[in-house]
Amino acid sequence: MTSIRRWLLGWLIAGLAVSALTAGYGIFHTAREEASELFDFELRTVAESLPANISTTTDTVLQSKPDFEGLSEDRLFIEVWDQAGGSVYRSLGGIDLARFPAGLRTIEHDEYHWRVYGVQQGSRFVQIAQPISVRENLALRLALRTLAPLALFFPVIIAIVLIVVGRGLAPLAEISRALTTRSFDSLEPLHLDAATPLEIRPLVNALNDLLHRLDVASQTQRTFVADAAHELRSPLAALKLQLQSAERDGSLIGNKTTFERIEGRLNRLIHLVHQLLTLAREEAQIGAHFQSVSLRRLCERVVADFSLLAEEKQIDLGLVCVSAAQADDTYKASVEPAGIEVLLSNLIDNAIRYTPRGGKVDVILTREAGTISVCVSDSGPGIPDGERERVFDRFYRSAGTKEQGSGLGLAIALKIAQRHHASLQMQNNLEQPGLRVTLAGLRVEKLPLP
Repeated sequence: MTSIRRWLLGWLIAGLAVSALTAGYGIFHTAREEASELFDFELRTVAESLPANISTTTDTVLQSKPDFEGLSEDRLFIEVWDQAGGSVYRSLGGIDLARFPAGLRTIEHDEYHWRVYGVQQGSRFVQIAQPISVRENLALRLALRTLAPLALFFPVIIAIVLIVVGRGLAPLAEISRALTTRSFDSLEPLHLDAATPLEIRPLVNALNDLLHRLDVASQTQRTFVADAAHELRSPLAALKLQLQSAERDGSLIGNKTTFERIEGRLNRLIHLVHQLLTLAREEAQIGAHFQSVSLRRLCERVVADFSLLAEEKQIDLGLVCVSAAQADDTYKASVEPAGIEVLLSNLIDNAIRYTPRGGKVDVILTREAGTISVCVSDSGPGIPDGERERVFDRFYRSAGTKEQGSGLGLAIALKIAQRHHASLQMQNNLEQPGLRVTLAGLRVEKLPLP
């Protein structure tokens, strides 16, 4: 995967490295050449500064061959000849260099390369010699010292490049962060400010145009589903009333089983239309309006609404409060009342549908460290592990299910849970048959101090 940041940093640092190496190479060789010229000038200076009365009686003459490998000092070999050609002075012993014509030259003697300068001064001839190895080592030291500022300059330039590239790509990171932190159903346009670079504005405008088109398409789809579901409710209700009326007055000839099948299909269709309308309404909501609500009172109301359906199947339906802060704890939380009521209604309706006659369904309220969870537990057959994730898909129904349903109840419940930034967890009971569906993560409304 190509990264603009890595691409920019790679090429910029590589270009700077090549430039620095090229500049360093040029500076190094220039410094060495200038150092060599400086040493040649030194040879001339030493030759011209020798006293006129210098002779072999000077006490500084060394009797042993010197070591020219060290870098402790600039070693020179000085020899002076008189007018008759006899050597009158040698600065170092153990060295026998021939006399060369006046001028500068490089010679090889006794496995050493020498830089030799000779000059005729009146009746004497002065010759100054210096080992090339000493000159090269000293020139190398001087050249490396000239590269020291460049060596310090290169890391500073790399740091500047890192900062500049990071600051230059910061608007892209801000756009990515703004899109990442959005909710999945938020299609509002991105806002441009004065700090947004000109190069980023076309990208932001294109994203805003895409978000607008997606919003229009999504709104059109939701409106169509809501309108279709709303338009179907009235004729379906009228059809059911006509069917019941025809059954009572005997205007339609048929056996009882046929009427029961027709009525069952009609009830299923009415339930499907109601769920479609609820789903469209939930998806059409841009933002939720939270308020402080007593979850205990809300659960009691929903349980009461389903009590007749539970009695018809002889199911024990009840409300259990766990970890109450006090005896009359109302379990207040910041929620959207209508949404939570729809969620609980779907969970309890599913639990009653799939719990066999004589079973049990419990709605359990639990308080945990700043949050409240609502669990609907039943004694039904449960859900196989392989299908537990898919049951939240729209219109999905487990194979072999005999109970009537639309396959939208859990999808609607998940949509409401996501809007509350809560989780909807599903697991089979461990010690007994049945299923537990838990809405966890509802924020607790702090109780006033007594």
